Amino acid sequence: MKKSNVVSLAPPEERVADVLTEIVRNGARDLLAKAVEAEVEEFIARYGGLCDENGQRRIVRNGYLPEREIQTGVGAVEVRVPRVRDRAASADEDRIGFSSSIVPRYLRRSRSLEEFLPYLYLKGVSTGDFQDALQAILGPDAPGLSPATICRLKKGWTEEYEAWKCSSLQGKHYVYVWADGVYLEARMEERQCILVLMGAMADGRKELIAIQDGYRESEQSWRELLTNVKSRGLELAPKLAVGDGALGFWKALRKVFPTTSAQRCWFHKTGNVLNKLPKSLHGKAKAALQEIWMAESHEQAVKSFDAFVETYEAKYPNAVACLVKDRAELLAFYDFPAEHWKHLRTTNPIESTFATVELRTSKTRGCLSRETALVMVFQLCRGAEKSWRRLNGTQRLAQVIEGVVFKNGVEQERIAA
Repeated sequence: MKKSNVVSLAPPEERVADVLTEIVRNGARDLLAKAVEAEVEEFIARYGGLCDENGQRRIVRNGYLPEREIQTGVGAVEVRVPRVRDRAASADEDRIGFSSSIVPRYLRRSRSLEEFLPYLYLKGVSTGDFQDALQAILGPDAPGLSPATICRLKKGWTEEYEAWKCSSLQGKHYVYVWADGVYLEARMEERQCILVLMGAMADGRKELIAIQDGYRESEQSWRELLTNVKSRGLELAPKLAVGDGALGFWKALRKVFPTTSAQRCWFHKTGNVLNKLPKSLHGKAKAALQEIWMAESHEQAVKSFDAFVETYEAKYPNAVACLVKDRAELLAFYDFPAEHWKHLRTTNPIESTFATVELRTSKTRGCLSRETALVMVFQLCRGAEKSWRRLNGTQRLAQVIEGVVFKNGVEQERIAA
């Protein structure tokens, strides 16, 4: 037989290893695909109540991003991340976009094992399933797969949270803060509301300030959180606080930081008003409300505000009363730089982060304790914090701190020292 016709075969053990590697790689590919598909379906369901002017769903799927490879312990694994389209957002409106937290946009290789274990845990893989999941992704010989490793990491997360919630805020100045209370869908030992406070610093970076559980969203619970923040060294009051209609937060804010202005979230207020109107009017009423908070000036917003009242007050007084009672707080953002308006009109910085938190906690199989829930939320929020974008117009933040007066988003004069 001629040498050119001889086919060289690898040893049997190497051929078997190659087959096993391919099986594991295919398993990893399927695992990633299913996880990302579940994530995008949860995202679309979250905004299922939003409709465009024609009454159609606003948030819909829109194909896939180009396929890319992620390097893992078993070689390259292909993944396709779904795209989501916001069909109703205008050029001047914040567009609702989907960004996979399981496969971030610029992820090209799997995290180190120490980072990957908590990542899987917080994304819905229970302690008992870790060994199978990690063997599929990192290979059968990957170290640190025992349940004891997971318990050790969970203990470390608790210690990290306890240290963080007492960390010093001395010398920091949060120009704006966003506040929200979120009820977890997971089974709990007792009904629990997680109170979250995040802020924007003078350089435009957003930072998690406090996470604490509370009884509903009571004034006492919010006052404890704000008082704790103050005791950690936060001496300068924020210029503006953004929140929903929880009266407990606003009552507590006036007592702890009386000089801080209030801005009601337009996303929550729109939902509250629409709930008091017939569904057949939602599209028209929503567009009318948008004309208020998207107006170029306070004067134009007032005109649109009055037009809404005149249109709906006779037949739907409850809807109008819901809007009118917070008139001043809904239009407070006009007294701040126009570059910041898109950040100040809603509590979206917190809402978008908690979409991931709610996804994870709703899939928890067992009954969560108070401590476990807090630590879980803390880890997810700190992970999301790394990707929070800076505020637009960061140079304006220094002017806000100095007391520069803004009218309709434009600088007017400086307050005399």
